[in-house]
Amino acid sequence: MRDLSEIRKDIDRIDDELIALFKRRMDCAKEVGIYKKANNIPVLNQKREDEILAEVQEKGGEYGAAARLLFSNIMELSRALQHNITGSGQALRDLITAAREMPSADGVTVAFQGIKGANSYEAAQRLLPGAVLTDRKTFEDVFDAVDKEEVTFGILPVENSTAGSVSAVYDLILKHRFYIVGALDMRIEHCLGGLRQSSLEDIEIVWSHPQALSQCEGYIARHNLTPVPKANTAVAARDAAREKRLNVAAICTPRAAEEYGLRILDSGLQDNPYNTTRFIVISKQLYIAPDANKISLCFSLPHVKGSLYNLLCRFNSLGLNLTKIESRPAKGKDFEYLFYLDFTGSVHSENVIDLLSQLSEEMPEFSFLGNYRE
Repeated sequence: MRDLSEIRKDIDRIDDELIALFKRRMDCAKEVGIYKKANNIPVLNQKREDEILAEVQEKGGEYGAAARLLFSNIMELSRALQHNITGSGQALRDLITAAREMPSADGVTVAFQGIKGANSYEAAQRLLPGAVLTDRKTFEDVFDAVDKEEVTFGILPVENSTAGSVSAVYDLILKHRFYIVGALDMRIEHCLGGLRQSSLEDIEIVWSHPQALSQCEGYIARHNLTPVPKANTAVAARDAAREKRLNVAAICTPRAAEEYGLRILDSGLQDNPYNTTRFIVISKQLYIAPDANKISLCFSLPHVKGSLYNLLCRFNSLGLNLTKIESRPAKGKDFEYLFYLDFTGSVHSENVIDLLSQLSEEMPEFSFLGNYRE
């Protein structure tokens, strides 16, 4: 058996050889990119890549699967280089170049789901101070209002730290492909709002939005309460005040309880004391702030083995941090999915705009959803 130090010397020598060979291979990939540009040939040749990977796996013997993975990554990086040479994604580059900065919110019309006192109402006030807020009954109504240009922006919750993603909103994002132009992580505190004459011991039924009920699941179980879903936490508070049932309370924000004249019977109901909801601002117009730090995309993946891994390889090669990836069933297609992805970055970075341009050429149903400040 060889000494460990001797084996490591061999590894160092082999690594040096691999680096030199990798550089030579990338130089060849560069020449291929120049040739493809001159002859107007697409960068991706899936048939050739599949043939090479199959051959690599066979030649790799007991390390065949690992060899395939290694070469798959090399091909991904080679293609990225060629995309940069051929100037891929010009339409996306032009779109981003033409984007303006966010206008002042003073007097701008904004739609939110729910009624006054809802969490979306408060998020809208924080994100767009001075805007004229108009309520809508459902999430889809907010999208429709933006689509018909009845309002300039829409405010929507997309994720909660306890209850997870708001799937209905992600489905609508993927359907409409509007731009995301702002975001806010807002701490959510839930209280129990009942009639002035009620006491905590009277309460048997709680009304609230399904997400809020989920966020307070432990509290509801401990107090043996019956949860009843409502369209919104503020709607629950308003309805509890109107119906005047001593045994019914709303799980809502303290602000909503105050707005609709309810007495706060208990507070801090959320199971997670750091309960936070992420809200976004949607728009039909693309706006990009100079200090934008979050990018959102949606796309489907080609029906190729390892396509998601290969996609993530490109982000990893640039040191970009993915903060969210969500898959949703593609409407009208069996077992096919659309992906929503968030990552930290700015289109003012050359590496980032190059990556987006590459993806726009290769990913089916690709949409750039925005670069904004969170």
